Amino acid sequence: MRDPVMLSGVLTATADRCAVDLARTVRRMDALPLLDLALRSDACRPADLRREVTRHARLRGVCQARQLVQLADARSECRQESQLRLVLIDGGLPPPEPQIWVADESGEPTFRLDLGYRAHKIGIEYDGRSHLTRERLRRDRARMNWLSARGWTMRYFTDRDLYLRPEHIIHELRQALSGR
Repeated sequence: MRDPVMLSGVLTATADRCAVDLARTVRRMDALPLLDLALRSDACRPADLRREVTRHARLRGVCQARQLVQLADARSECRQESQLRLVLIDGGLPPPEPQIWVADESGEPTFRLDLGYRAHKIGIEYDGRSHLTRERLRRDRARMNWLSARGWTMRYFTDRDLYLRPEHIIHELRQALSGR
């Protein structure tokens, strides 16, 4: 157990304590991105989060926090990637791997996918506002064609899918994983 820390003369809780408190009290879809960010920013380590969640054994929401601490992954680069991963896991699909590099024929890492199932060559992308410019569309299409030519099956999702029709995401990936 770590003691509170002093920041600018104010006694504060540790980062792992704050992360677990949030994981206990906010919606699952909001909690996992917070845990992922705590790891990505190096504010916490996985062992810190696991240790802290055991200290909360009798507090409300600890079951949710315990589950999400096990799923937390520093490789997620944005809130929506974390949320998309959670939709898939909660939908009964295997946890997808975040940030998969796909190499060219010489073994040089060329493109990185938000999420995916490497063994099945299925890539999963979340397309937000940054994908709306003409130049980004050109790069995305070239990337899409390159991946397709190398046998990757790609699935792209937007905010509408993630927040309004998560069952569509689960259905699409279940079909892709089953080879249909």
